[in-house]
Amino acid sequence: MSRTDPSWDLYRSFLAVLREGSLSGAARALNLTQPTIARHVAMLEDAVGCTLFLRSQRGLAATQAALELQPYAEALAATAAALVRAASGQGDAVRGTVRVTASEVVGAEVLPPILTTLHELHPGLVVELVLSNEVEDILQRDADIAVRMVEPVQQALVVRRIGDIPLGLHAHPAYLARRGTPRTLEELEHHSLIGFDRETPAIRNVLRRMPWLERTRFALRTDSDLAQLAAIRAGFGIGVCQVPLARREPRLVRLLPDRFALNLGTWLVMHEDLRSTPRCRAVFDGLASGLKSHLSP
Repeated sequence: MSRTDPSWDLYRSFLAVLREGSLSGAARALNLTQPTIARHVAMLEDAVGCTLFLRSQRGLAATQAALELQPYAEALAATAAALVRAASGQGDAVRGTVRVTASEVVGAEVLPPILTTLHELHPGLVVELVLSNEVEDILQRDADIAVRMVEPVQQALVVRRIGDIPLGLHAHPAYLARRGTPRTLEELEHHSLIGFDRETPAIRNVLRRMPWLERTRFALRTDSDLAQLAAIRAGFGIGVCQVPLARREPRLVRLLPDRFALNLGTWLVMHEDLRSTPRCRAVFDGLASGLKSHLSP
């Protein structure tokens, strides 16, 4: 084992190879040469005393040792990125980089107008917007601020409950003109439904209340909320959409509001260490205000 601690460059190259699956792919991702990446991997293997990659017909395959090191390297990457964001916003001015994560639909459909207002108020702000239905770890600094649809349980977080986003069944008028408008839940059996492909804990919770909403009934199955929304807009069939979002589009018609209604709790989360940071405070408060306006009838 080398007595010299491996530099961050070695871990960065290691992560790039893990993500890209080859030396050439990692070199392109980091704008380095392939021999440099190979040298970094060899130096890290020497430092940790084990083989990290094996050559295969498909490129480089990660060893078990590499997979065990991966979360630690990712934590280093998140910390390095957070350090750069913190350095970008030193001083009392609202400027610098803030990394925000949100679900697909909220990030693509709800946040852009809110972020536009924030950018007009604070031109020095740079926002990194990450769209993911996974719960990013704020404590590990994967993001500075998160819009979450599950109640946070971690400590050391600033949490603000925004409210509930109502969900309802919606369809495009063109679909309803072709297939008719269902008047009961039973009539949905004769319609094209849009829904999930794989069950998640959140979906299983919904199924306990609405067991009829099962996967086998869907004519289109996708785990992408954006794809489901696009299919509803295209007139494919009937699917679940956020009611405030549908209100902005007259072409989306809500169906059976008395028989199908769900609420999606929404929280805004930030690491407590960023509470007094001007750029993060401004974005946190701006998102809270904008999201509450989105929920208002």
